[in-house]
Amino acid sequence: MQRKSFGNMPCPIARSLERVGEWWSILILRDALHGFTRFDQFQKSLGIAPNMLTRRLNALVEAELLERRRYSEHPPRDEYVLTARGRDFRPVIVALLAWGNKHFAPEGASVLLVDARTGREADPILVDRTTGQLLEAPAYVYAPGPAAGARTRRKFAERPPAMRKPAPGGRIGHKGGAK
Repeated sequence: MQRKSFGNMPCPIARSLERVGEWWSILILRDALHGFTRFDQFQKSLGIAPNMLTRRLNALVEAELLERRRYSEHPPRDEYVLTARGRDFRPVIVALLAWGNKHFAPEGASVLLVDARTGREADPILVDRTTGQLLEAPAYVYAPGPAAGARTRRKFAERPPAMRKPAPGGRIGHKGGAK
């Protein structure tokens, strides 16, 4: 059975999953964000079969999350370096780390995000860059963007009223959320 492609769906989450939705891809990006660049580093860290690792690395290069760079001609060897798009995936990894530690680590956290200078543990949250406010419902809701088609606009219009109302005095669809 062939997997459905999300690449052309209007949803940015679906389009993102098309590029990184396979779990090995996310773990490869995690390791790349830790500084790994070489095939053998990824393979040793993940315990992944070479043919699967090759496919996942090729897909990440094709999605422009990694760039393939030749570091040896004899024998031919490549390294895989994060692109700007790949580096922009870091907040997703940080969010998954925090979510996993909170919900799926009954024995306690095995990995922490800490301040590199002080060693103090960080508590990652998602905030609006403009206001610094926590991006939590009901103050912030999803709204159709300027490129939304009729189907997406209908989908958002059919939500329960509480999920489509802006904050008092605000408006839905304004960049940065309700203002």
